[in-house]
Amino acid sequence: MALGDLSNNIVLSVVYTVLGGILGILMMGLAAFIVPKLVDALTPNIDEEKEILRGNLAVATYSGKITQAVIIGVSIIIAAAIIAGI
Repeated sequence: MALGDLSNNIVLSVVYTVLGGILGILMMGLAAFIVPKLVDALTPNIDEEKEILRGNLAVATYSGKITQAVIIGVSIIIAAAIIAGI
């Protein structure tokens, strides 16, 4: 293997990693934007924003934990995709 081939492989690896990171950032932003709206749509009888403003910690904790779990799951999937080189 020539030195030129090795530097091309390194450059391609860096490009793929940077592109995967940018795509991951965009997907995380999208997930952070959509998940709270999805939780709000799945609980039509509860207005989460109003309950949180009233000081209802149970609703705040529930909504926060659901959002956190989804964001952690999406980040694991994104990390696996970046490591795999997709």
